Amino acid sequence: MTEPQFMSHSHAILTHFERNVGRRMLVLVDRDYGFEGKLAAVSKSPLGIWLTDVDAVIVRGTLANPIPQVISRERKSELYIHLDSILRIEIMPESKS
Repeated sequence: MTEPQFMSHSHAILTHFERNVGRRMLVLVDRDYGFEGKLAAVSKSPLGIWLTDVDAVIVRGTLANPIPQVISRERKSELYIHLDSILRIEIMPESKS
């Protein structure tokens, strides 16, 4: 991918993140490991996201249920994740209050 194409893709991804600041999300950094928290900020240099109210989570899928489910969590405070480290992101539905 050429540099201008990479920059346009990065801009589109950052714009998507910026629209979802304040929402809870699950960010997988490994097939079985990730973080769930509230998107607090988006960093352009270096490219990444800041999460607050974070839980480190372990996810597992099975043959019967191939969609990974959170099976364990450990409380953290806040966390920066570089975009190069992210494998998958799931934005949680907004709770109805």
